[in-house]
Amino acid sequence: MNQVDYLRISLIDRCNFRCQYCLPQGAELDYILRQELLTHEEIITLLKTVFIPLGFTKFRLTGGEPLLRPGVVDLVQDIAALPATEDLSMTTNGFLLSSMAQDLYNAGLKRINISLDSLKPETFETIIGYNKRGIWQQTWNGIQTAYQVGFDPLKLNVVVIPGVNENEIEDLAALSIERNWHIRFIEFMPIGNAELFSDNAWVPSEEIRQKIRDKWGLMESNIKGNGPADVFKIPGSKGTLGFISQMSECFCDRCNRMRLSADGWLRPCLLNETGQIDLKTLLRQGTDTTEIKEKVAHLLHIKPEINYKQRDSGTETGIYQRTMSQIGG
Repeated sequence: MNQVDYLRISLIDRCNFRCQYCLPQGAELDYILRQELLTHEEIITLLKTVFIPLGFTKFRLTGGEPLLRPGVVDLVQDIAALPATEDLSMTTNGFLLSSMAQDLYNAGLKRINISLDSLKPETFETIIGYNKRGIWQQTWNGIQTAYQVGFDPLKLNVVVIPGVNENEIEDLAALSIERNWHIRFIEFMPIGNAELFSDNAWVPSEEIRQKIRDKWGLMESNIKGNGPADVFKIPGSKGTLGFISQMSECFCDRCNRMRLSADGWLRPCLLNETGQIDLKTLLRQGTDTTEIKEKVAHLLHIKPEINYKQRDSGTETGIYQRTMSQIGG
């Protein structure tokens, strides 16, 4: 098991998209009330007194859609200013990025992952759950702006869905040839959308690699990131291709992260609830941060036994029932 030094911090559970792999189709979600979100000050307190003393140095801001969080630029600035912060990144759908990219970069955010599941506006609208003209173009403009202001390399996340966007694999991979962009192909996961999940609901990474290999060839890259992606590149390309294979090639043994949800729950595994801690309630009850740190240290100690492979012991059903936006995946 790797050293656990990477914390994913969900800032908000709301999103301006309803992607079919993230939110149940047609469902009405009970969003977290504003007062139930961890505040700016509570997040910084937890980082300073609990997570950094326990060895956490890498932080990723997620959602929902993190750019919907009021004061997100100020929060980026305060986290980036912590002496122990070695890496600060964000995952976003990019829709609001055109107007915010420069401020985020100036505040200290230097790495960004943007979801882009299709280069076809109609397919993109199908995946995100909105039929609104111009929504793909605004997202694409956000990607271009982020690259122009200095997010380099820039990562694009692609969830491959059979019958929806799998015929675009080569076109999406080609984005890495002329630009220093890292395209990451992600296997679809059954999180909060079990009704969509079946044995043929996801495309194995090896099938994706083979399509790319057949067209251009494919070579392993010596670039390694903070996450679970296996990194390759098209020969002669400026960027890379990453493959996140949580369904076909379980990477639990390489996991170096924990997840803090927007309402303050610390979870050691995306798909296993065992051992989760309600940090927000502890803080608001006035629990000494030394005691909170001890509880988190214990969770770190038992984390190797709490992972997707042991998920049947972590939930009643064996499949996590919250949506990805509620977990802050």
